[in-house]
Amino acid sequence: MTAQADPIRTYGELKALGLGLGLPEVVETTAWGNPCLKAHGRMWVWWSPYADAAVFPASFDEREMLMAADPETFFLHPHYLKHPYVLVRAGRIDRGWATARLIAQWRAAAPKRWLKAWDAAKGGA
Repeated sequence: MTAQADPIRTYGELKALGLGLGLPEVVETTAWGNPCLKAHGRMWVWWSPYADAAVFPASFDEREMLMAADPETFFLHPHYLKHPYVLVRAGRIDRGWATARLIAQWRAAAPKRWLKAWDAAKGGA
């Protein structure tokens, strides 16, 4: 991923993007005293208290691939070493990538009834 003309720079921008998608059961809350967005009651995306970066769930293999492909954008803080997450540097978060990523993560965790409703609302099913 290369730096974009209008990248996400703050948690506030990331939160606005996530909440603005109109996905059911997405809420802002806190976890371990830090703000985060949850989808279906699970951590969905948040801003790392250890680094100025967004944290997205990612498999260990995907994380390694992203970091190898673009180490200026994707990285890992030692706190997340044993967890399936990847950090994305502030100011390098592509809005298109983040939107697609959030929707894919939401769909992966959504109950079938929410998927059906979302697809119908978007004209997909």
